[in-house]
Amino acid sequence: MPSRIVNLLVGPEFDGMRLDAFLATGEGMPSRSACARLVEGGAVTINETPATSKSEKVLLGDRVRATVDEPDDAGGLLRPNPEIPLDIRFEDDHLIVLSKQAGLVCHPSPGHVDDTLANALVAHYGYAHLGMLQGEERPGIVHRLDMETSGLMVAAKDDATQKALQDLIRLRVLDRRYVALVQGPIAHDEGAIETGIARSTRDRLRMAVSDAPGAREAITTFRVLERFEAGRRDDGYTLVECHLYTGRTHQIRVHMRHVGHPLVGDPLYGRGDLRQNLGLDRQFLHSWRISFDHPATGETVKLADTLPDDLLAVLESLAERSMGRTPAGEKICPALASAGRVTRHEG
Repeated sequence: MPSRIVNLLVGPEFDGMRLDAFLATGEGMPSRSACARLVEGGAVTINETPATSKSEKVLLGDRVRATVDEPDDAGGLLRPNPEIPLDIRFEDDHLIVLSKQAGLVCHPSPGHVDDTLANALVAHYGYAHLGMLQGEERPGIVHRLDMETSGLMVAAKDDATQKALQDLIRLRVLDRRYVALVQGPIAHDEGAIETGIARSTRDRLRMAVSDAPGAREAITTFRVLERFEAGRRDDGYTLVECHLYTGRTHQIRVHMRHVGHPLVGDPLYGRGDLRQNLGLDRQFLHSWRISFDHPATGETVKLADTLPDDLLAVLESLAERSMGRTPAGEKICPALASAGRVTRHEG
């Protein structure tokens, strides 16, 4: 496997930092857990002396040298793409939780060959450090988000973790919460939508509510966070939190359209009037919270993610039309603008 040498100098801002954390700040360095493995594998020196502990503290002026193996894509179908950034929110030796940016496809599909999240994962970790149960075109993938849906999702570093996480989804105990802005007023504060979903017989790009024998069960619950009064060109809007119990393609988008409240900006299931879509050219849908019991450690992993700037701007434009927040909205809406963010790692 090819390798490269990385030389780092400890500056004032890093004085006293753990070695693995310091290494991960270096340009072109892998994740913190991967840096810890470099230390454990004898690939790191401090002032030409081999480092023996990932928790060792670096000091101002220390010269740190690391020998870093390049990701090996041998035997894999995907071309690694290190130009795609990974916004990692949690990582250990078993799994990754990241915030996917809008516009990024999760895995290769027609028109997207080497510009997907899967290509970025291969570049950042290599095939050898990703779960492969979904095949070589979906390394690490546990569940997916639509191309224009942003927010939190989970990837696995090994087959056992990948299977365990998929089992949590099947058992409906991997808690995924989304925030959506929909067209029109929703009268009730809470609701549940239970239908079958299948591919549309009229348009193969779309999914549809269906009771056909091949339709798959889909369950979405929602609760209203905030309502916005009608304007001159629209019927108003409702901000909702949706809870997925199943993970069907386009599920939230299809279900909200089914009950008469399509997502703002949705190009497939929404309304075409750009003014009613508040200038958005993608659906207002963000995976804002995820919670699950770690398959290896048993500890609860619970993360929240702020809305990206384009969605926050839409809510700010509606602020004067607010009809007030529900009790759930009083708790959740502030977090959508202030949930913690962490360092962006590049592949």
